[in-house]
Amino acid sequence: MPIHTRSVSILASWAAIVVLIQSANASDSWHPADGPLLTGWTKEVTPEHVLSEYPRPTLVRPLWQCLNGLWDYAITPLAQTRRPDAYAGRIMVPFCIESALSGVMKPLLPDQRLWYRRQFAIPAAWLEDRIVLHFGAVDWSTEVFVDGKSLGTHRGGYDAFSFDLGRALHGSGAHELVVSVSDPNDTGWQLRGKQSLHPGGAFYTATSGIWQTVWLEPVPHSAIDCLHPVADAAAGVLHLTVSARTTPEPMTISARLSDGNTAVASGEAAMNAEIRGDIKENLAWYKAKEVWNQVVIDLPVSQAKTWSPDSPFLYGLTVELRDGSGKILDAVQSYAAMRSIAVGHEGGNTVPVLNGKPILLQGALEQGFWPDGIYTAPTDGALRFDVEAARKLGLNTIRKHIKIEPERFYYWCDRLGLMVIQDFPSGGDGDSFTDMPTMPEAASECEMERRILLQQRWNHPSIICWAMFNEGWGQYDTIRQAAWAKQLDPTRLIDEASGFPRHGGGDVLDCHGGIPPRDARRISIDSETCGFGLAVPGHSWPGKGWATGTYDPITDGMTKGDYDALYPLDDKAKRWYTKELVDFYRFLPRDGQRTGVSGNFKVQLYDLENECNGMLSYDRAVWKVDPAAIAGACQGK
Repeated sequence: MPIHTRSVSILASWAAIVVLIQSANASDSWHPADGPLLTGWTKEVTPEHVLSEYPRPTLVRPLWQCLNGLWDYAITPLAQTRRPDAYAGRIMVPFCIESALSGVMKPLLPDQRLWYRRQFAIPAAWLEDRIVLHFGAVDWSTEVFVDGKSLGTHRGGYDAFSFDLGRALHGSGAHELVVSVSDPNDTGWQLRGKQSLHPGGAFYTATSGIWQTVWLEPVPHSAIDCLHPVADAAAGVLHLTVSARTTPEPMTISARLSDGNTAVASGEAAMNAEIRGDIKENLAWYKAKEVWNQVVIDLPVSQAKTWSPDSPFLYGLTVELRDGSGKILDAVQSYAAMRSIAVGHEGGNTVPVLNGKPILLQGALEQGFWPDGIYTAPTDGALRFDVEAARKLGLNTIRKHIKIEPERFYYWCDRLGLMVIQDFPSGGDGDSFTDMPTMPEAASECEMERRILLQQRWNHPSIICWAMFNEGWGQYDTIRQAAWAKQLDPTRLIDEASGFPRHGGGDVLDCHGGIPPRDARRISIDSETCGFGLAVPGHSWPGKGWATGTYDPITDGMTKGDYDALYPLDDKAKRWYTKELVDFYRFLPRDGQRTGVSGNFKVQLYDLENECNGMLSYDRAVWKVDPAAIAGACQGK
């Protein structure tokens, strides 16, 4: 059914079904597990309200069904591939089983398999369309069953995947959804970032199973598949690539760019125009009912408003698919930004250039862990808080450290004006000493996941740089990896290796600690430094906290050499910590030109488990610095 003819009554019936499903899953007795540290957002999570925001803000349709909430779960031996006859209890999706917010808080071992089960229903009005089941991310190896039928498998801990339910559904009644997951964690070679079965030091609690939103969506049989807007900010043109899966008949794609309610540019292109002659005969011979096709629409924008941290302007984007008679078959909403990032030169230095102007990258490392949700923020408001905290500190950039976030994190970065150097998650796919892969399977799977992740996040203007590797973890074919990323996405900078070992590729020379050397071709940054910190009693993870240094009340300065314990936050320590970081963030506006350094990143935005070098406590409840003073320093004040 065309999207513009769906009636209010259909929407009402759909909403009623969703409420019934949520009520059926709700449990008055559910509560988070007794975790070692919770956040102020923990209490907002209930079976009826758990990350219920639309999970794909760069391609929005009006109808969808959130499957987050309470599911049945069971843990069986890894060898058991048959669905269990009984389940152990209830688990809150989409929080990993290791987290307090899952309600379970148990580790999943490499020799175990985790099972999920729930019921869902499809509104009768949706059955005219394709029903697509989406998983934001599941760590790591997943098999999905509907009504006892296996839909297929997926391997990868960070990339989104989906299944067309197709023949698996029969009628509009209740259906059973079962998900099987196994995760070798740090005993395997797969991408995993800093997850560990034995957390400590700079490695943290593992994440296994579903950790991003699960949802259903009705999609027309002829539908828009994906969008990719690429801005030429200097020319004032947005190049929009639209991919669609349709029947072979001629169709039209139209696009409209808007500033608020005012259209500022529009265009259209014919789709399937080449399907004629021999191509059409081949389609008939092979009985093709659907084809995948792609068009590019150029949208010129006069006096274009650019996107920057100081002015994060986003244009609204509406894209429609029409058949030969002009009837709308599908329509999606998105947004786009006129933003360019490039390598430039100023005063003898190689510098990042945003929208044609040199910019200094004042940043912090940010790892995306939560004490109550581990890999998953408790609420959308909590995700937004981290972005707002960085901006409150006057930071214009974060380095998202070896973890890919749900799309809504980057949505808030887009909206609030926070640039992101995005690390790819690390794994065990390479040997940095030889710059060679460890084995063919590891190399092919991990590289493919990186490619998919790049394309799943490349519509976010906030992401200005891809960092391929970190400190040699899983690093191999360094020059080639940087080259394919630049070829796939020439609109962003490429950091071949954060820290070391460096091979001379990419656009960024990135060291960890100290002043990086000048490079005639690459931007010089220090993306990981200043690891000193303070303890925050009552807001800390259990166990001994650590940092590279702490406050010494005898000298009113920093400790030198070894120290017995982190100094607890008090007024004197807060003044010291603030002063140290004011001096640190003043460096770029004061000495960046002299030294050739374009970016400095404090470790880190907030504490993480026993690593206590953040500017906020791990639960985000306590500021360890005066953010106004830091913000002033970022401006050279």
